[in-house]
Amino acid sequence: MAKKILIIEDDVFLGDVLLKKLKSSGYDAYLARDGAVGLNDMKTLSPDLVLLDIILPSLNGYEILEEKNKTPQLEKIPVIVISNSGQPVEIDRVLSLGVKDYMIKAQFDPEEVIAKVRLQLNEDRNEPETTSGSSVHRVITSLKDKKIVWVEDDIFLSEIIAKKLANQGCKLYHETNGEEAIRTVERELPDLVMLDILLSGIDGFEILKRLKANDKVKQIPVITLSNLGQKEDIDKALGLGAEKFLIKATVTLDEIIDEITRVIEQKSNAKRGVGVIENLKESV
Repeated sequence: MAKKILIIEDDVFLGDVLLKKLKSSGYDAYLARDGAVGLNDMKTLSPDLVLLDIILPSLNGYEILEEKNKTPQLEKIPVIVISNSGQPVEIDRVLSLGVKDYMIKAQFDPEEVIAKVRLQLNEDRNEPETTSGSSVHRVITSLKDKKIVWVEDDIFLSEIIAKKLANQGCKLYHETNGEEAIRTVERELPDLVMLDILLSGIDGFEILKRLKANDKVKQIPVITLSNLGQKEDIDKALGLGAEKFLIKATVTLDEIIDEITRVIEQKSNAKRGVGVIENLKESV
């Protein structure tokens, strides 16, 4: 059965484009151009996902989210906000209301929207899992007090990720310049580095190369996050020692946090394993 997507958007052009694109991609898509109508449609349709504008007639997006969170029938429905604004205060507010992802209309790309929808609906995804006996579950660890160096010159993305990581209790060090980023990593010795590839000055590949050539920091895991998605770029980053290569258009904010969590957990487990082996050697 096709998944149901509700679009709550009063921009005629954008609403029609999203409706057409979702239907052509095999979804049952519905469009409401008014906030109050959209909230009522959420109750009657019980959609699998909602694409929500913030500025709407009757009820705005914030009011819809607040009402959704108070309604047991609606509170579990995932929401992606598509907004004109990328202001930190707006990002902070919608994240506090449980939004799963956030897109800016000025950077609107229908294909990217479809990719985000599929990710939220767990379609065409291989969830990392760990097996324990006959049960399968995801490894979840706390990021509280973990140090993360984030190297990214996209101000919007940096703001929204900073809010997410702050909610996790992380100690975040944000750098936009490659040379400064390397100095910060050497000084702080973080648990993980998140590294964009396209930067002003030296690029992410050069930063990664220098980090992995430095005995002091080479064991710190690095995740690359980039708009680049060509195989040669992915192979180059992994060949230089990156743990993961994430493509911005195909990952959600929650997935970025999950990937950070998994890599830190893997490294912690590996360190514990080495410690156990060393202790066994000493006892023999």
